[in-house]
Amino acid sequence: MTEQSVPAKDDASAGGTVPTQRNGAGTATESSVAAPAPIAGRGRLASWGASVLRLRELSVVIVVIALIIYFQASNSAFSSSSNIGNIANFASAAAIVAAGEVFLLVCGEIDLSAGMTFGLVPFIMMAANDDGVPMLLSVLIALLVAAVIGLFNGLVNQLLRLPSFITTLGTLYLLHGVTLKVSNNFPRPAPQDGTLMQILGASKWSEFIWAVALCVVMQVVLTQTSWGAQTIATGANMLGASEAGIRTRLVKIRAFIIASTFAGLAGILDGVHISHSFDPNAGGNDLMFEAVAACVIGGTALLGGSGTVIGAFFGALLLAVLQDGFNIQGINATTFIVIEGVAILLAMVLNTQLSRLRRGAKEG
Repeated sequence: MTEQSVPAKDDASAGGTVPTQRNGAGTATESSVAAPAPIAGRGRLASWGASVLRLRELSVVIVVIALIIYFQASNSAFSSSSNIGNIANFASAAAIVAAGEVFLLVCGEIDLSAGMTFGLVPFIMMAANDDGVPMLLSVLIALLVAAVIGLFNGLVNQLLRLPSFITTLGTLYLLHGVTLKVSNNFPRPAPQDGTLMQILGASKWSEFIWAVALCVVMQVVLTQTSWGAQTIATGANMLGASEAGIRTRLVKIRAFIIASTFAGLAGILDGVHISHSFDPNAGGNDLMFEAVAACVIGGTALLGGSGTVIGAFFGALLLAVLQDGFNIQGINATTFIVIEGVAILLAMVLNTQLSRLRRGAKEG
């Protein structure tokens, strides 16, 4: 017995008719299945979600906004102009140090001596000025000393193959001793007169403006230049970067120099602006840990390969908002330190999860 089949129809004219199929009895049947309509809204939502995941800074920005709303609701004095100035002052130094520290962390390294560089460099500036060197040149000499400190850290780390943690821990104690020697363990007044001092921090918002400007510039360098691309590649896969022709040792040494120079500049700006004096015990480990915490909270990976300077800026702002808000509410400094530690742990967990989601979004 011969089988018969229904002639196939042109798909275009049949409006989606599929080829002939046979039922269980062997009889040819024709089935028509409508093509699924694209769900445009769902596609746009997925695209928007992927874009959000790529914004490392978004989570910390949301937390900062939420904290501001909470503290303002708790106490209306939080939004006063004087209190906003306090927040800006607290965030500025940590943000500037963090802007340099991000490059080191992205490379998979760290500078524990940044806080001591912060304390030493202003005294180098004043010593040069005391010897008759013009103030502008004194500032440049002091920043050059900061760069040399970074160069020393980088050379020891790369040529002697000592971990940066050990290298900069030794430098930390060395610089602290030098600072106490140079200063005789006494603060000294910072110059306030002249246009240069106004630019460097004597005016009300100058240090915060410096912090914003430096963070924006370094974010552009990290994300839009070959220097930044080499830094990220070195931290992500040092062997692969070397095989690709990147001079990874030079990249890391350069990052050490940037971190120390920024720490020294922050020391000058902060002394001129905040206390109008240079304190040999200023900065120190507290500032260094605040800067590293700002980096981690902002989305920079401690193991290297990824980071964001703008995220570090908002991380510093988050810590400033927390500390100021707790002060207004009468919560003591010890409690703040505990909460800061919890915030760092949560930030590391959150950043790890977001990194996995970003990888999934890229693969999808």
